[in-house]
Order: sequence, then structure tokens, then C-alpha cells
Amino acid sequence: MVVGIAISDIALSLFGTGLVQIGLVLLVVLLAARFISGSSAFALTAGIQAMLVQVLPVPDGGVFVRTIDGLIGGLLAIIVTALIPRDPRGLARTDANKLFDFFIESLDSLRLALRDVNIQVSDAALKKVRRSQPLIDNWKMSLDSAVAISRISPFLNKYRDELKGQVRLMRGMDLATRNLRVVIRRVDFLLKDGIARAYLADLCDQLHSAVSLMREGLSDPEALENAQQELVEIVRQLDPKRFGIADQIREASVLLLLRPLVVDLLCATGMSEDEARAELPEV
Repeated sequence: MVVGIAISDIALSLFGTGLVQIGLVLLVVLLAARFISGSSAFALTAGIQAMLVQVLPVPDGGVFVRTIDGLIGGLLAIIVTALIPRDPRGLARTDANKLFDFFIESLDSLRLALRDVNIQVSDAALKKVRRSQPLIDNWKMSLDSAVAISRISPFLNKYRDELKGQVRLMRGMDLATRNLRVVIRRVDFLLKDGIARAYLADLCDQLHSAVSLMREGLSDPEALENAQQELVEIVRQLDPKRFGIADQIREASVLLLLRPLVVDLLCATGMSEDEARAELPEV
């Protein structure tokens, strides 16, 4: 907010008001906000404050009174947050559980579609997974807020390692969800031949178990270790030759698309990308 107010105050004192000035100020504020922070909410907030400064009358005391007021208000907010903080983990865990619930439900739909050759289920899963990005964005924003509060408040420093682990988990789940969209789209196309794929349904069932353990890992590190072990067992199976489909390109492609998804999940549990890729069977 102070960034938007300050830039707008400077422009107001130098160039005055007008439609052209408003457009230029908004452009400058949005560019500056994106350099300062990658958060779209930060840029939006700065832009709104800049527009308010441009359209409201200049207060008594001069143009920069609003910037000074903003700095004072911001400092007081930081002090209050540091001394009387809320537990930063609650909202982040709530948003994390929403994404995990969605991911697990998608795996269930995928398993059912593959086992029963149910195109209606795969179509519905595909439509649903295309709308999953807000779940990822919400978790990222609430987690960013939680990490910021833990840095400010000395009373919440003890949660910083836990939140760092959740950041790693969120990044891995973000990538895995993107790969899940691709897998479901491919399965939706594959099922048009009317053939059931029991082995793929079984892999989805195994992934369901591992991802459920990952959700428990939000509060239990041991569950995350168990999830990693299950995922290692899954990733070692992802070889078309194992299921006799190496020469069936359409079917083998689904199995190959599961490889990066499981690698992302392994990275989410704390394994490095190189270590995760080393577990993949050669094809």
C-alpha cells in the first residue's frame, strides 16, 4: 500500500492530475510492484492505493502526508503482528488439505474410469482438474503469509522449519497437479477404445495411498517418510516393458506421463530431483 501511495504522491507533486497521469502512474506502480514482489496481490494492492491518491483531494499538510500516514500504519501493523501474532499454520493447512482432497478425488476418478472404461467419469475429472489452479494459488498465498508472520514474530520462529517444509510440499504438489491434468487428458483420449486398464487403475490406487500419507505429513514427518517409500516403489514400476506395452505407443504414453508426476511427488516429500530421477527404470 505504501509503495502505491508513495509513487502516486511523487507523480502528483511533479505532474499534477489527469487521465494521462493516472495511466502512467498505474503503469509505473504495477511495474515497480512486480520487481519488488512476485505476488499478484501485492501489485493489485499497490495499484489500488495509487489510484485512490490520484482521484482523492490533496489532504491538509501537503501531498506526502498520506505516505507518512501509510508508513506509520504499516510499522504499527508489523509491531502488532510481532507481539500479538496469530498461529500462521492454520489457514495454510486448510488450503493445503483442500488441494490434497482434490488431488485424491481426481485419482479416485481416474482409477474408476480406467477400471470400468467409464468415459463420463474421465470427462468429468478432466473438466474438474482444469479448474484446480485457484486451489494452488490459495495455498501459496496463505503459506506466503504464514512464512512472513513467522519471520516477524519472535514467538513463532519455532514454526519456520515446519513452514519451509510445507513450502517444499506445496511446490511439489503444484507441479504434480499440473502433470495430473496432462495424465487425465491422455487417459480420457485413451479410453475411447473401450479397453479397461487394470494395471493403470492399480497404480492410481497406489498413488492414492501415497498422497494420503503426504497429506498426513503436513503435521507428521514420519508419514511423509512413509509416503516417500511408497512413491519409490511406484516409480520403479513405471516401465512399459514391465506391462508388455512397450510397442503400444498410445498406452505406453500414459505410463510415461506418470513418471514426471511421481518424481514431483517424491521431490515434495524431500527427495532431491536427481535422487528421484535415479529411481526411474530405464526405458
